[in-house]
Amino acid sequence: MHPPDPAPAPADPLRVAVVGTGNIARYHVEALQSLPDDAVVVAAADVNPDALAVFTDRYGIPERFTSLDRLLGEVRPDLVHLCTPPGLHHGQALACLRAGVSALVEKPPALSLAELEDMAAAEGAQGPYLATLFQHRFGSGARRVRALVESGALGRPLVAVCHTLWFRDQSYFDVPWRGRWDTEGGGPTMGHGIHQMDLLLALLGDWTEVSATARRQARVMETEDVSLAHVSFANGAVATVVNSVLSPREESYVRVDFERATVELRHLYGYGDDDWTLTPAPGFEDAAAAAWAAGESGVASGHRAQIAQVLAALRATEPPPVTTADALRTLRLIAGLYASAAQRRVVTPSELRRGSPYYDRMHGGGTPW
Repeated sequence: MHPPDPAPAPADPLRVAVVGTGNIARYHVEALQSLPDDAVVVAAADVNPDALAVFTDRYGIPERFTSLDRLLGEVRPDLVHLCTPPGLHHGQALACLRAGVSALVEKPPALSLAELEDMAAAEGAQGPYLATLFQHRFGSGARRVRALVESGALGRPLVAVCHTLWFRDQSYFDVPWRGRWDTEGGGPTMGHGIHQMDLLLALLGDWTEVSATARRQARVMETEDVSLAHVSFANGAVATVVNSVLSPREESYVRVDFERATVELRHLYGYGDDDWTLTPAPGFEDAAAAAWAAGESGVASGHRAQIAQVLAALRATEPPPVTTADALRTLRLIAGLYASAAQRRVVTPSELRRGSPYYDRMHGGGTPW
């Protein structure tokens, strides 16, 4: 007996609202407006009426609100994009989900594991859903590597490197809400390296333990400005992870050494196909090169790549990527890194559950450096 065919997608585009009109919101609205068959932006909200007016005029958005509750009550969109500072995500996502509206939230999705699990619990089995914007999973380069991992074409993953080496001067952290536990949830580990670490987990799967160091080396702020970690994975792979905002020559770098090839990604804030390279192991040149050449291509890792899939999933009444389970795995690694750095010991995922101080707050109740 064959399963029933999936329900057809709605004939009309999804009605979408954007909350928060800062710099990141433009990436969202431009991606949405490039997909007119799938979405129409019907409203925007911001507590700053002047910024809201400029944004809605620029993008031709018909409805504007200074209150999310009013937007949800009066417009009732199908999907809300939350482009607000991290400290607002928890309350705003809950407001959307409780109103029966799905939400796509910028990274980090929440300030703690407790907040994110609370948000996940507000989802419905058939929606509304919560998705996190982790766009590096959706470029064709990452999708090609993931397909080769799943097919076994590259052999077992053995050793990996995951570096986010960026530069932010002191003036960046002098903005009142930056570099604080209560508004950002952490430093570069939480707010900058999270994209690369999420990509690493998307490629390698579940992690089993982490041993880390975090320090405040040069910037004046509450949180760390650099962290380093050793991560072990359920498949036997091991990885080094570095997150820094102290690096004048900026680079985002992911490398995985498989049995049959090395795969590398070098970029900064987003990648295309040309930013990936494959180096076959001796004896696997032809097979690895052929598998690589046959893989998916042509899609950069920008917001549009993920947003297109989020819209397609919602139109098919399916959970959109990246799910709360996926986001929790990534956020749990970050919590583990902080817990390990503060306690100077190896930490496992099972420790980071309700009852752990690092479940409720990334700093575990204090600032250890």
